[in-house]
Amino acid sequence: MVLAGGVGSRFWPVSTPARPKQVLPLAGREPLIRDTIRRVLPLVPAERIRVLTGVAVGAAILDATPELGPDSLWLEPRARGTAPVLAWAAHSLLQLDPSAVMLSLHADHVIAPAESFRDLLRTAATASVAHGLLFTVGALPTRPDTGFGYIRPGAALGHGGTARLVAEFVEKPDLATAERYIAEGCLWNTGLFIWPAALLLEQLRRHTPELASLLPLLDAGDVAGFFERAPDLTIDVGLLERTDRVGVMAATFAWDDVGAWDAVARTRSPDERGNVLVGSSYAVDSSGCIVWSEEGRAVVYGMKDVVVVRANGTTLVVPRALAPGLAQLLTQLPPALLQEWT
Repeated sequence: MVLAGGVGSRFWPVSTPARPKQVLPLAGREPLIRDTIRRVLPLVPAERIRVLTGVAVGAAILDATPELGPDSLWLEPRARGTAPVLAWAAHSLLQLDPSAVMLSLHADHVIAPAESFRDLLRTAATASVAHGLLFTVGALPTRPDTGFGYIRPGAALGHGGTARLVAEFVEKPDLATAERYIAEGCLWNTGLFIWPAALLLEQLRRHTPELASLLPLLDAGDVAGFFERAPDLTIDVGLLERTDRVGVMAATFAWDDVGAWDAVARTRSPDERGNVLVGSSYAVDSSGCIVWSEEGRAVVYGMKDVVVVRANGTTLVVPRALAPGLAQLLTQLPPALLQEWT
């Protein structure tokens, strides 16, 4: 299951409903979602891959994934967070295979090497079935990032020492707390999950009453009614933080989440002064800048740590430190300015 919902407002003005973040080449030459599909294909054949996304962006995603067919696209009627969509996915999957093990991936992750990623997923799937646990993947932190949640590993479960119980999930911290979490051996919460589909539904029925009461709607085939009534709830808050049946595998690969423009500086090669230049972009006497131009030319001179984007008739200039807050910016712009984008 590849989670690929949303337009990606933090990549405005490049990302649009017709060309959402998932189909942008933000980490290289290929669309993010195509990288995701290719990364997992040696482990899971194309006929067993499903992309969970919204109606508004479904056509663009299908065009970007020629490896998949129309049946691979599962369209959620409404965006309701990861808990409802994964509950629906697990329920649908069990109609196809009552013993299915489900991988939940994201379309906007950068992972390398792919072989290590697949090896860990195999081990995690085995451990999940053997121990009856919901498994997540924790990445080794490379910086005290305040944009990620953290996982505190607990008792060892074997499997080469990589599998452990989860002692605690901790939400996005401030900088000082993030530094402490890293010193204490906590991992980044990647949002990569592995579990038997039946186990997920059993745990939701036990610990997530706000969804458990709605599962009969799925039994009756009323998917629209389920999403109409489902709360906006993440699987982390709605289930994983409430149950003690969660394990974690420490990643044996490099991982990053392409969540905002600042991530582009980590996924593309910079010049000698740390500038990342895409398209007809130039930086003179500047450092730490991200310049992305899809029309005309973009030039920065004497600048430091700014993001400049030219696309879809709009030029955006923002300090890199504020780039993750672009979704909030869009709520403050005049509606006429965003009419074509929305």
